[in-house]
Amino acid sequence: MDENTIICRCSDVTLKEIRELISQGYQTFDEIKRITRAGMGPCQGKTCGYLIMREIANATGKNMQDIKFQTNRPPVVGVKLGLIAEEGRNEE
Repeated sequence: MDENTIICRCSDVTLKEIRELISQGYQTFDEIKRITRAGMGPCQGKTCGYLIMREIANATGKNMQDIKFQTNRPPVVGVKLGLIAEEGRNEE
């Protein structure tokens, strides 16, 4: 793959960025996610997760099964300001 290949389409993270982070010592999906936001977009890592884990495995010599995938958390849901205001009025 070309170094300019987009690995995470949601956050526009390239293969070059992933490889640079791994060479700097970041060797878990969660570490890379926190720095690049890869895996935090609408697909939640379904597209880029395997590719990033494969790069970690190649660079570290680890088996893919030994590399932990990201910690999944439910998405945050927005709250309408009207509901907050209404609740505030109810407490007065």
